[in-house]
Amino acid sequence: MPKGRFKTQYPGVYTRPKSCIGRSGKERVYYIRYRRGGRDSQLIEEVVGKESEGMTPAKANRARIDRITGKALSNAEARAEQQAAKLAANGRMTVNNLWEAYKEAHPEHRGMDQSRYDTHLKDAFGRMYPDEISTNDVGKLRVRLFKAQKAPATIQRVLVLLRAILNFGVQNGLCRPLDPQKLVFKVIKVDNLKTEVLTDEQLVRLLSALDQERDQDAAALIRLAMVTGMRKGALLALRWDDCDFTREIITLRGEAAKKGKTEHIPMSAAARQVLERIQRTDSAFVFPGRGGKRRADYRCIARRVKKRAELPDDFRLLHGLRHNYASRLASSGEVDMYTLQKLLTHETPAMTQRYAHLHDSAMKRAACVADVVLRPKSAA
Repeated sequence: MPKGRFKTQYPGVYTRPKSCIGRSGKERVYYIRYRRGGRDSQLIEEVVGKESEGMTPAKANRARIDRITGKALSNAEARAEQQAAKLAANGRMTVNNLWEAYKEAHPEHRGMDQSRYDTHLKDAFGRMYPDEISTNDVGKLRVRLFKAQKAPATIQRVLVLLRAILNFGVQNGLCRPLDPQKLVFKVIKVDNLKTEVLTDEQLVRLLSALDQERDQDAAALIRLAMVTGMRKGALLALRWDDCDFTREIITLRGEAAKKGKTEHIPMSAAARQVLERIQRTDSAFVFPGRGGKRRADYRCIARRVKKRAELPDDFRLLHGLRHNYASRLASSGEVDMYTLQKLLTHETPAMTQRYAHLHDSAMKRAACVADVVLRPKSAA
């Protein structure tokens, strides 16, 4: 349990002293932790009240039960509902209004999505009402991004974000249902088979750059990516209670997973060493952001490390290290493709096939060895 938090007599109800402004001493703040939908569902942790406001362990427990059973909203859901109601009271909601409500309900989507929205969607659609947007409007955005030489994958992510914002508005009753005859999102074919692998020299420079990094706890995020191949979302969402040092297992939470499914990967000796060297804080997150909350992104340290290691500008650090991890395991010839699929938490074997040629090369080298060792000595 994180430092400074104390259990109560009720499961999932905790208290933590908090300094009182304007008076001496400390007062108790009550927290609850719960899941909706079983062990594989998202673990939610939130404040339910202060002792000075009349909160007690029993009241906190009732609040927890109400949230588990769906009788009450989580804090994030309540804030999103309040924000939506406030905006709706002022009239129809624009895409900008929907984006603010969407962010409030999906704090994990901040960071890169905020950048995409501000850069590509805000000026084009921010002041429009959802039912005003047409297929032609979306097509113009697509053409504009192509002309700006944006990669097809980047364009697809921008369009997916716009669609997610609009669907959120419809599903929560914040805007009218969209007319499928007026607005259609056409899927862009994306060649997503780019495989980024570091040379031995680049890997040595990267390790040196990490050793020189002033923020070693942040550097640990990159080191863990290097030795586990974990996705960015899983790394940023990783909590200490996801790290089972006894059974040597790392749990990848479903709410942060690409397919929304909780997975488990082994904690290697190298991963354990990285985790044990991290300085723990009161935060539940292994790599916390400001205020101990979930980290939004890692771009600042990524820029510093890439520059110091002299890596290519287009090398995507965490994504590239995932490819590097998979490629090196495949080319070793010691890891079969099924095991590699499980380590990468790929849903289907087809997703692991991009590394098959590396595995085949390793098998070919082994076959060449067999040519020599199996040849009768008299034939040599």
